[in-house]
Amino acid sequence: MSTPLKPLKTWGHLAARRRKPSEYEIVSTNLLWHTRDPEQPWDVGHTGFMADFYRRYRNQSPITHPDWNAFRDPDELVYRTYNILQDGQESYVDGLLDQHDAEGHDRGLSPEWVAVLAQLYTPSRYLLHTVQMASAYLVHMAPASTIANCAAFQAADSLRWLSNVAYRTAELRQAHPTAGFGERERELWEELPAWQGFRELMERQLTTFDWAEAFVALNVVAKPALDEIVLRQLGVSARRHGDVLHALLAESALRDSERSRRWTEALVKQMSEVDSNVPRLREWVAKWQPLAVAAIEAYGAEVAENAEAAENAIGAVRAFQRQLGIGG
Repeated sequence: MSTPLKPLKTWGHLAARRRKPSEYEIVSTNLLWHTRDPEQPWDVGHTGFMADFYRRYRNQSPITHPDWNAFRDPDELVYRTYNILQDGQESYVDGLLDQHDAEGHDRGLSPEWVAVLAQLYTPSRYLLHTVQMASAYLVHMAPASTIANCAAFQAADSLRWLSNVAYRTAELRQAHPTAGFGERERELWEELPAWQGFRELMERQLTTFDWAEAFVALNVVAKPALDEIVLRQLGVSARRHGDVLHALLAESALRDSERSRRWTEALVKQMSEVDSNVPRLREWVAKWQPLAVAAIEAYGAEVAENAEAAENAIGAVRAFQRQLGIGG
């Protein structure tokens, strides 16, 4: 007669920790069914397009690790806590918008600064959408659910700020109906020289299929470039033109960017545990960096009253990459 199995006190994959698992561990770890067999990622259609795609661009990536499921989000966010966090953020942003609207803030902006916002701010929703799409790709291709969750929250961050840019576009159009707000953003995104570096950078990133290179291109190079020039340096210029509202909104958006950088640092650290990964990570940073520098320089040349914008942004991006241990 067989001996009855002793029931587990927790989930099997969490039992080795010998403690009560946290909410984060329970709802975030080991959730991906298509990582069970590296040779057959899909239970149906083993020779189909999607199975081949995942084998090539995830399972056969040159960046390897014996246990991707060991990755943990430094902030240990779950869907519930993310919504609580961002509800507070949105309440703050709504308060800023209501207060400055009541004060007639937008009507007091100078014509010169209004023209800058029309060219360098409101078209940014297209750039933010590319970050959203690139983050969503990582959600699908990440080799662990804890990585996919971080990318999903990053995609949600981008959608949130895209929506805020659209809202500001409508407000600015009401205050300055002849300035072209809400009319030429796509044209400017596609044709204005200031945006063409970012267009090339993100279009190339969006056609990078290896999941690890896509992560490096986005989170280590492209997104930090956007954060430093489009958010931080345009925010500096906004203060110099008396647009305190824009500066405060940019600072709020950068809080999301700080969280993004924390999980980026954690994932790069995990990747770097395998010595052979480090040269490839550095190679990818070197590959993508010229496109990011060109994007920053093209955009920064148009940032009014901030001659040091591009230099400061490039320096900040490189400092972040050195902090990760894979910068030049």
